[in-house]
Amino acid sequence: MTVTQAQPAALPVVSGLTHDQVRAVLPHRWPMLLLDRVGKVEPGVKGTATKNVAGTELWFQGHFPNEAVLPGVVITEALAQLAGVVFALAGASEISYLAGIKSMRFRRPVVPGDQLTLTAERAGGGGGFAEFRVSARVAGQVAAEGILTIADPAGQRSVRKV
Repeated sequence: MTVTQAQPAALPVVSGLTHDQVRAVLPHRWPMLLLDRVGKVEPGVKGTATKNVAGTELWFQGHFPNEAVLPGVVITEALAQLAGVVFALAGASEISYLAGIKSMRFRRPVVPGDQLTLTAERAGGGGGFAEFRVSARVAGQVAAEGILTIADPAGQRSVRKV
C-alpha cells in the first residue's frame, strides 16, 4: 500500500492589480514604489508587472544629466518588488527583503519613455526564502535578467514551497 500526501490547493490567480492595490500589498511608497501595475500573479509561483519610465523620475537628475539612463539598481529593485508581491500573496509577510542577487545582467539601456515589462518566476526556496528568476524587457528586448533571493523576516513556514 502506498500513501501519498495531498498537494496543497493552488491559491487563486490574481489579475490586474492597480497601483493603489499594489500599495496595499507592498509597504513601499513614493519614490520607492516602482510598480505601476501588476498584470497577473500566481501566488508563490510567478507574476508579471509594468513600470513606466518617466523623465521626471528623480534618478534622472544625476544619472546622467545629458543622457538619461535608468540605473540598474532601480531596475533590480522593481524586479524585487514584483517578486515580493508574488511571495506576499502566497502567505509571506508584507515586508520581505531582497536577500541576494545572482547573475544579474543588463543587456540594454532603459531610458525615459520606455515601459518595462517585468517577470518573476519562483525557482526554489522554502522556509522563509524564495529564489526568483527575473527579467525586465522593453518592447520585447531583454533589458535585464538574473536571479533574486527574497527573504520573509518572519520566516513563515506556511509559505508554499516549489
